[in-house]
Amino acid sequence: MRFSRAAKVRVTIAITAALVVAGCDGTTGVKGGGEPTGSNPAKVITAYGSEPQHPLLPGATNESGGLRVVELLFEGLRAYDSNGKPVNALAESIETADSQNWTIRIKPGAKFTNGEAITARTFVDSWNFAALSTNLQNNGSFFSSIEGYADVGAVNETTAPDGTTTSSPAPTAQTMSGLRVKDDETLTVKLVRPEADWSLRLGYSAFYPLPSQALTDPKKFGENPVGNGPYAMEKEGAWVHDQSISLVKNPDYSGPRAAQNGGVTFKFYTDPGPAYTDLQADNLDISDILPANALKTYKSDFQNRNAAKAVAVNAALVIPPYNANFQGEAGRLRRQSLSHAVNREEITRVVFNGTRTPATEFTSPVLDGYSDSIPGNDVLKFDAEKAQKLWAQAEALKPYDATKPLSFTTNTDGGNKEWVDAVAKGVENHLGIRTEVNALPRFADLLDLRLSQSLPGLTSTAWQGDYPSLYNFLGLEWSTGASANLEKFSYPEFDQLLEEGLRSTDPAQANAKFNQAQEVLFRELPALPLWYNNQPVVWSNNVLAAETGWNGVIRYFNVKAR
Repeated sequence: MRFSRAAKVRVTIAITAALVVAGCDGTTGVKGGGEPTGSNPAKVITAYGSEPQHPLLPGATNESGGLRVVELLFEGLRAYDSNGKPVNALAESIETADSQNWTIRIKPGAKFTNGEAITARTFVDSWNFAALSTNLQNNGSFFSSIEGYADVGAVNETTAPDGTTTSSPAPTAQTMSGLRVKDDETLTVKLVRPEADWSLRLGYSAFYPLPSQALTDPKKFGENPVGNGPYAMEKEGAWVHDQSISLVKNPDYSGPRAAQNGGVTFKFYTDPGPAYTDLQADNLDISDILPANALKTYKSDFQNRNAAKAVAVNAALVIPPYNANFQGEAGRLRRQSLSHAVNREEITRVVFNGTRTPATEFTSPVLDGYSDSIPGNDVLKFDAEKAQKLWAQAEALKPYDATKPLSFTTNTDGGNKEWVDAVAKGVENHLGIRTEVNALPRFADLLDLRLSQSLPGLTSTAWQGDYPSLYNFLGLEWSTGASANLEKFSYPEFDQLLEEGLRSTDPAQANAKFNQAQEVLFRELPALPLWYNNQPVVWSNNVLAAETGWNGVIRYFNVKAR
């Protein structure tokens, strides 16, 4: 799932070709039988959600619970259609002659729901706010291509595999020199170097505009945000912590994501089981999070009310570098051993009932440039005998500290416990070591544990694409200093290869460099890639039609209710 982003390397790559959308089982859904009749555009739908980790600021929100809300409350320069193609939203035009100097013209008359005008100055101030390290906005790395980011960018302490730490300097400026306001409707952006496809990421939430009140009191604003998207907060106090967030249709919205319903209320669950029961009883209207035991029955449980397609979402197990058992050469051998001890084929078949596909690398098959033959990816093949031999080699170098079981930490609100249990049991059986599963009730709790560098062992993680690119899955998770790199891994060769890919204006050459960088990841194994999502979605009898986007996010604004 999308959960965070302050990288030192830059973000850009060509957009993927249109993704193939799999048909649903009924006559409505992702590939339906035309416009449904009898829809009620005033009806409020209820949707599965989880407590956001942070106040609802676009620059701070980087996990799925909060992003579901932020992406409906705000509108940026661009949006993405269901296949990942960018379309202009607030942007009248985005132009460049050299791929380094960009001119952005904003559609006139845009306003926030409080009546404040959205101008070129709004975007410049909002982006500077998000990038400035002292504002502690997790998505600051998305501005790293802009000239002057290095002067304002986030302060980061990085831990190398050998345990040494380094820190980047404190900011020396408050604003990025590459941003300029030309007039109320025009801003210019100068990048550090040419990046032909830089504009593709402008649909991501980090680039959303903020009203002035958000910049003066961000914490208060984040509890009851004022946006410009297809929805608005229902009222003061619409966010009832650990229970729900209620949104209503924004009647003044005129962008490409016009709401087809009267609002969305996100009901928070810490376990997908009760949510599934609520769906069956029509007490919840739509969900993309299903309990493991429902993956075999959801099509029959929700006949004509389900859909599934391959999306840009993957899952992995992160191995923190501060764990002494996984440091040095012995640690490298143990990481390889664990990877060979995971039977991905069996788990995707038995636990997920085919709604997952075993991973062959660190990104997603639906992305342009994906390769299933990256050197080193044989470490993902299940081989119990090889796993045992590698573990024995590690023992000969440095004995494993077995005073405590090997811990697997996960969150129950994401439907992860069943597969984590299966992985842990497999490791225990194949390697003869004790394991335990530490199941936390909320995804936010898991992120807090990772951010505090307090993981007792391995942890589940998942990545949901922000925009369709290999780099989005690689640079923002594993490059030195990246804010989604919560365990602070650092591989200079990996960083360099990503940088070389970003400099290329040829998508094929860029993807080749990104895949070459993956060879470093397979050598170091900061995480064990597990599988890719074939995203199932189900809905109640209160819903006529629904669809998901290229990255598996439900297009809530397009959900049609009875």
